[in-house]
Amino acid sequence: MGDSTWKNITPARLSFQAADPKHIVTCLQFDSDKIVTCNDNRNVDIYDIKTGALRTRLQGHEGGVWALRYFGNTLVSASTDRTVRVWDHAKAECTHILHGHTSTVRCLEVLELPESSDSSPLRATQQPVIISGSRDSTMRIWRLPQPGDEPYLPSKEAQGKEECPYVLRTLAGHTHTVRAMTAYGDTIVSGSYDRTVRVWKISTGDEVHKFDDHQAKVYSIALDRKRNRCISGSMDHMVKIWCLEKGILLYNLEGHTSLVGLISLKEDQLLTASADSTLRIWDPETGQCRGTLTEAAHVITTFDHDHDKIVSGSQGALKLWNAKTACFEKYLLTDLSGVWQVGFDAQRCIVAAQRGGDTYIEVLDFSVSSDPVPGGNPAKVTQ
Repeated sequence: MGDSTWKNITPARLSFQAADPKHIVTCLQFDSDKIVTCNDNRNVDIYDIKTGALRTRLQGHEGGVWALRYFGNTLVSASTDRTVRVWDHAKAECTHILHGHTSTVRCLEVLELPESSDSSPLRATQQPVIISGSRDSTMRIWRLPQPGDEPYLPSKEAQGKEECPYVLRTLAGHTHTVRAMTAYGDTIVSGSYDRTVRVWKISTGDEVHKFDDHQAKVYSIALDRKRNRCISGSMDHMVKIWCLEKGILLYNLEGHTSLVGLISLKEDQLLTASADSTLRIWDPETGQCRGTLTEAAHVITTFDHDHDKIVSGSQGALKLWNAKTACFEKYLLTDLSGVWQVGFDAQRCIVAAQRGGDTYIEVLDFSVSSDPVPGGNPAKVTQ
């Protein structure tokens, strides 16, 4: 569904209060059936995407949940309580507690094995893996528990005494918080408050490259699979593109004037958002800036994009932009005091936002239109 359709049609809107309305939504994922969120108050909530009804609440973490991945009935979450938990969300049960980190687990990936190649170095694990990054400066690679495995739910006391049987290896090298991480194939790329970007082999745990050109904390990472590169954003205002094959810096992307906290690469389009209230569009091949989106005095806190459109959230509003021209198209929502998370597919845009001091989940369904609203005002509420 192209940008012109979203620009010219006012979507049906479903708005409902989050189950923990006084807390920040830290992660949001969705599919055609459900919306999954976690927050800084220990819980993972699953809502019906059509009605907003709370289907399931996953409880067990003892601190805020800051990372989330799910596929099928398996959900993986990571928390300030230093654990990674595996859930059967259809049964609303925690099946495994993965322990070993000594501080907040800040980032998380679930990586499935490559479909081909008997010679794959990952084949030794025989299963998908979980990769976690922590404020304890380490990353851990875990075997993803499979349906049918015996539950592993050690007590807090036991967690301090025994080695977790699901841990495959620990990656040590960073000297400060691992803030961002991404993985593909046999490669992990991590960014840390120690100002470095590091590249690792999953199969051996070896550190392949250490990039130390940033002058301040690294906050964001993206992986360019097509070109075998990675991109990093830092508090030093810089975006850097690195060659993973040669282990060298290719480009410095200059223009931001504050912390670069968000990076996304999709469909040959690299986007970076900064605390300088701008979002920049770059050519990932050459590092040239294609356009700049300016959000007045407000910081862009979240965004999503495809080759046609960009949806950005900031204090006060959710906006639609043309990704090809970098021009503002219209407001999607304006009755918001803050936007925590946003994501969209061909049909829906899902938003976790604050309004009147409470957190709401907003579903904008572009396959079911309301009457057009002149001037691009927000959609009508339809429950």
